[in-house]
Amino acid sequence: MHRRNPVTGASIPSRLRSLLTRAHALDHGLTRRMTDADAGEPLRDTVIRPLAEALAEVGGSAVEPEPVEPTAADADPAGLVRTLAADVTRLRAEVDPAPPLGVQEAAAALQHLAWLFTDEDDRAALVAEFAALQAGLPTRIRIAPNGPYLVTNAPRVTDRLGEPIPVLPQTALCRCGESTTKPLCDGSHAQNGFTGAKDPGRVPDERRTYPGAPVAVTDNRGICAHSGLCTDRLSTVFRQKEEPFVAPSGDRMDEIVRTVRACPSGALDYLIDGRSPPPQPRDPAIEVSQDGPYRVTGSIPLVGADGEPEPRGPGAPTEHYSLCRCGHSQNKPFCSGMHWYVNFADPPRSEEPTLYEWAGGLPALTRMTHIFYDKYVPQDPLLGPLFARMAPDHPERVAAWLVETFGGPKLYTEQYGGYDHMVSEHAGKALTEEWRTRWTQLIGRAADDAGLPTDAEFRAAFVAYVEWGSRIAVENSQPGARPPAHMPVPRWWWVCGATPGARVSALAPAATEETRETPLPTEDQPIGFAEHIRPLFREMDRKSMSFMFDLWSHDDVSAHARAILARLRQGSMPCDGAWPADRVDVFARWVDEGAPA
Repeated sequence: MHRRNPVTGASIPSRLRSLLTRAHALDHGLTRRMTDADAGEPLRDTVIRPLAEALAEVGGSAVEPEPVEPTAADADPAGLVRTLAADVTRLRAEVDPAPPLGVQEAAAALQHLAWLFTDEDDRAALVAEFAALQAGLPTRIRIAPNGPYLVTNAPRVTDRLGEPIPVLPQTALCRCGESTTKPLCDGSHAQNGFTGAKDPGRVPDERRTYPGAPVAVTDNRGICAHSGLCTDRLSTVFRQKEEPFVAPSGDRMDEIVRTVRACPSGALDYLIDGRSPPPQPRDPAIEVSQDGPYRVTGSIPLVGADGEPEPRGPGAPTEHYSLCRCGHSQNKPFCSGMHWYVNFADPPRSEEPTLYEWAGGLPALTRMTHIFYDKYVPQDPLLGPLFARMAPDHPERVAAWLVETFGGPKLYTEQYGGYDHMVSEHAGKALTEEWRTRWTQLIGRAADDAGLPTDAEFRAAFVAYVEWGSRIAVENSQPGARPPAHMPVPRWWWVCGATPGARVSALAPAATEETRETPLPTEDQPIGFAEHIRPLFREMDRKSMSFMFDLWSHDDVSAHARAILARLRQGSMPCDGAWPADRVDVFARWVDEGAPA
């Protein structure tokens, strides 16, 4: 097969051979530039392999790497990568109806590599260049056999917090679960034997209908991703480990509809008078959920290697679906919940998360504000009339305010005008204490319904802000009030530094003593902080005292050494059990010797 390029007339095999020869040369040059600590060839699995597969697919002969002069690929690696990326992207965009999948995979890798080689100030221009080359291509996700998801012109890819992930116009998303650059593919699937085949023992596609009045609920266990959103939010209807699983009369119709619409996999749907309503309009987006699947919304087409729509099972929607990211789904490419059982995990969160991170970011806070304004406000005799004329996007505005206030991106300032705009929204409304009290009560219920964290530390900070912020709003709304102008949006933090993990829960299993085996110094051995004292304190001990000082800091511990020693001798530190006497004696010796470093 010798397809020809409709623009240049050059045969596809000859263009692929040229691109592959250049990729070998570039790989050779980049490899020479790598340090001994780096491993492997940088382009082998992500560019050279897929281009070679593409060449074989169109009937071209193999390309062997040729000797390269030491300076040929070293003069301008950034420029060479960018040029090769542009040329592969051009081939990817020009071939009709579509080039071999290897060309798309190589284009994705080279676009990302060019982005990494480009200065931050110039990256927008680079993305625009690639976007222009493939501007005529439709947005879609194509599934490479035993390989990544090839995403073309994705309008928005976000992490679990709702923050944009920088992706290029042609992107390869990992689906084997072992990429070191998750969510982007790094070619690991070519080495680890990943297969995209479905498990013959998977739960079969079967759409069951649970009649109810006035709404019936349908469920297809075969495409369920087991996110738990339904059972966590509406357990009276979606009953875990009970039969029947769905009890459509277990709650109000609006609650059932809201919960079904939140199902990320599309396993759930609802029927009114036997008909499924039209899908809710959403912008196309891909969310990389924490430790879980890709959640796709907005009717992004999903096609197989042959370009045909990927079958999704009886009753499965096309507007939204969940794609496996751990590599172990029984229903690939769709998620079957296996990430729970294989302990698939993203890099751990920061040790001291912001309230915004701990809450779950923009998606969680938007979920809460919608529940508040859609469920609680309309039926409340006090708040209903107050918000009767609110703007349609009011829930999104309040969520953006909370994102910024709780330590996230400055969404409210950038999109809605910041503190001055918020003050103007309340000016002259003469809000009452009765209104304020009801608002704080119901926002707390909405937080529960939305699944926001319930730990004491988060709820203490959440309630503290709700009380403080609502009282400021009442004050600013009074006739004659003169709020200070041009103030920044407040940035709220944990109450008294009480962060998650800083407290030993009374219900937690007995803690493992991480430092019991720490060798203690002999009687005639000088004691040093780094060698002998710091190892005595576990990470849990450090977190529990972080609101006062750092137990892993010599300066902090030496400054408070006498007080710490007193608590060690009393047995009140650490909080989950007293130290053995020999460890207390070591700390006392260190104090007596002047607390040396």
